[in-house]
Amino acid sequence: MPDLETARQFRSFCVLIPMYNEERGAEQCVRRVCASLADLSYPSRLIVVNDGSRDLTGEILDRLALDLPRLTVVHHAKNAGYGAALRTGTRKAAEGGFDYALFMDSDLTNDVADIPKFVAQMERGVDVIKASRFTGSGGMKGVPWRRAVFSRSGNRVARLLFRVGLRDCTNGFRAVRIPILTRMRLQESGFPIIVEELYQAKSLARTFSEVPVVLTSRSADHRPTSFNYSTATLAKYLGFALKAFLGIRPHLEQEN
Repeated sequence: MPDLETARQFRSFCVLIPMYNEERGAEQCVRRVCASLADLSYPSRLIVVNDGSRDLTGEILDRLALDLPRLTVVHHAKNAGYGAALRTGTRKAAEGGFDYALFMDSDLTNDVADIPKFVAQMERGVDVIKASRFTGSGGMKGVPWRRAVFSRSGNRVARLLFRVGLRDCTNGFRAVRIPILTRMRLQESGFPIIVEELYQAKSLARTFSEVPVVLTSRSADHRPTSFNYSTATLAKYLGFALKAFLGIRPHLEQEN
């Protein structure tokens, strides 16, 4: 059961989006997320980490920040990777005193219309809230069949190894309570940080839940995704899942 005291204390949340060379889609993404947040009753903010973009992404974000009061932009001088951008954004969210961070991708393959689903779970005080393609009305649309098959089979294995009641362990569209995130010692610089985060969350969180979502494919006017199914990436995913299964506890920050 969710912690009722935590539920009563839920006051605010932020959406955290890393961006790298997204000049073609940055403005649309930012404006749509900010418009969605404006429709909600809770104090909220969009934090975008510009991870050393070499195109006009940084300039576009700085211009938008002058016009959109809900937008905070943080810049990396050099590209440090998806994981590093998430760690920077988490620190900024903690400094802002937010209760939750909701992680989204910058290409709008995560639908902003799903944000209220996460908020409903935040109101219940759930510690870790994952978007799921494999529960309820969730699914995939326009995703290449090889990627879809791999995602389904990989998550069947991850579900058995993590044993936290989640069907979509690898989904990067998720919300986590800030006090849990700040106790993690996350090291991955790339996409495996999503599974590293879940591995550490298993030792920190009391409650997990999923919200059904439909994942779409990147539109043709965006740059190609930087995610790849390399052997090294898959080995890291499996390594964290095996550690969770074997009960190997991660090194964590001390609780304040």
